[in-house]
Amino acid sequence: MKKIISIFSITFLLSLQILAQVSLPSIVSDGMILQRNETVKVWGWATPGEEVTVKFLKKKYSTKTNTEGKWQIQLQPMEAGGPYDMEIKGSNKISIKNILIGDVWVCSGQSNMTHQFNRWQERYAIEINESNNTEIRQFHVPTKAVLSAPLEDIVDLKWVEATPETILDFTVIGYFFAKKLYDKYNVPQGIIMTCVGGTKIESWTSEEGFKEFPAILEKVKQNQDTSYVNRINREAKEDRATDGPKTQKDKGLADDVKWYSPSYEPLNWKRINIPGYWEDQGVRDLDGVVWFRREIEVPESMTGIEALVKLGRIVDADDLYINGQRVGGTGYQYPQREYKVQAGILKKGKNLFVIRLRNNYGKGGFVPDKPYLLLTANDTIDLKGYWKYKVGEVFQHKKWYKQGISAQNEPTALYNGMIAPFINFGVRGLLWYQGESNAGNPEAYSKLLPNIIKDWRTKWEDQELPFLIAQLPNYMEVDYLPAKSNWAEMREVQLETSLAIKNTGLGVNIDLGEWNDIHPGNKKPVGERLALEAMRISYLENGIITSPIYKSHRIEEGKVIIAFENVGSGLIAKNGEELAHFAIAGEDKKFEWGKAKIENNEVVVWNDEISNPKYIRYAWADNPDFANLYNKEGLPASPFEIEIK
Repeated sequence: MKKIISIFSITFLLSLQILAQVSLPSIVSDGMILQRNETVKVWGWATPGEEVTVKFLKKKYSTKTNTEGKWQIQLQPMEAGGPYDMEIKGSNKISIKNILIGDVWVCSGQSNMTHQFNRWQERYAIEINESNNTEIRQFHVPTKAVLSAPLEDIVDLKWVEATPETILDFTVIGYFFAKKLYDKYNVPQGIIMTCVGGTKIESWTSEEGFKEFPAILEKVKQNQDTSYVNRINREAKEDRATDGPKTQKDKGLADDVKWYSPSYEPLNWKRINIPGYWEDQGVRDLDGVVWFRREIEVPESMTGIEALVKLGRIVDADDLYINGQRVGGTGYQYPQREYKVQAGILKKGKNLFVIRLRNNYGKGGFVPDKPYLLLTANDTIDLKGYWKYKVGEVFQHKKWYKQGISAQNEPTALYNGMIAPFINFGVRGLLWYQGESNAGNPEAYSKLLPNIIKDWRTKWEDQELPFLIAQLPNYMEVDYLPAKSNWAEMREVQLETSLAIKNTGLGVNIDLGEWNDIHPGNKKPVGERLALEAMRISYLENGIITSPIYKSHRIEEGKVIIAFENVGSGLIAKNGEELAHFAIAGEDKKFEWGKAKIENNEVVVWNDEISNPKYIRYAWADNPDFANLYNKEGLPASPFEIEIK
């Protein structure tokens, strides 16, 4: 018995010792950047009642943990500098190395903020090679959706310095934002990258932030019931299991000789042009698997070395085979396809290229106006043109089936998992590139966007914390007549929010998009334009010129004269043509193109057939491709709508 008691006592004492260990959140770690000139928090956990001391910059701070074992101290405001070390001591001692003091920014939103340099290595090869800066650092938060409650921490995360090796994992927009500020002020810049593609603004808002949205709040409460979520997902899974054919398989993989094999004999294959969608080339309403084949003549100079295949963008998923070997594949439609071909796969003469394409819904095929090439250091071969195709499988979808609960698309889930763990960490401002997933309901977004600004400022305990919005760029087909546009309405919401709420900035990106890609590659100016807003709002820099913004208007002899903020050195029609994309309407709100000209750094708009104008719109379209109002500093005017009363 004594032996048993002795073992129990040792185990109990060891457990107490483990409980007594001081621990820290992952963001309070080696290489962190602390916000300068502000009172900042350092926090963690230990045994309830444990005394904890923090030594930093020749100052000592002491506190005790509360009944839940949590502790927190506040560091006095500090000037930019470093690197420094910090010592935290309770029953154990933790040393944090290589700390800088500078400015910290949260980069959040959806996919265009998530895009890292590893997806754009060729485009930004020079910037990647020159990125060696130990004073620009990123803290990357992985996707973590939590329905139940806010997390306190995410383990095993770390701060990373910008180098040519590490920058491939940096957010492109966040890095160029930070670099422009660093080059201007020579102050360390920290990026907290916390963003998820395809997500809605509701996912990023806290439960407390929905007090004025009872329907959403009810959904939040419902999702906190694990049994409810499990039941809905189980029913949806069972329903989806009945979707599509029961016995049919992709013939290209089911046959004894696979369709990608050089020994396969392609009988009765038809001709189709790449790039393009098969629905536009005589194949109607086909969802399924389609195979494409073509023999490519390769010169000897391109063999024996590594090559690269560019297949633009494909809707939805693909696999590429060359001479019977799979060289790459992508599971969804948005990434641009770039596949490395190992040395030895290509041979002199004819090479068999085979693409297996799976399209789930809608128009399937190869997105036009993208690169389709085979490249080596010695030569390039264009892959566009006629290929042979054959259908391997046809999907027979239900028109509707039960939907499950995808956590990352539910209200509060990403706030709980990816914002809440870090709201104690001092920051200088917030960057927000989001809206594509909410573009179906701009009216709702007009309430949700101001709401998240208020919510996050409340959480960070600073009602004037700068919030910088990346306005949605141009996207989709060009309309050559005035038209309705949800994307235009979303841009108007973003503009109006930036004007109505103090310390809210707007980076205008109406000229940086691509008609056929929701993920445009020209991301460097997005970050740099947000940096201009940071200079203006957060650094209080005088003379910073940003994009022209509608200011006021007046009527003279049936013409509308519009004044702007941020005209800089003057307004211009950038492409040298007549000022374009101004639409004008009377009481009936039937818009017609107006004539426009610049006079005395104002814009005069009129239409000879509309004598009593009531509405004016500029660049009001999904993709206002020919909008050309800029200032001489090269920044585009924001789209806007005026109601004349």
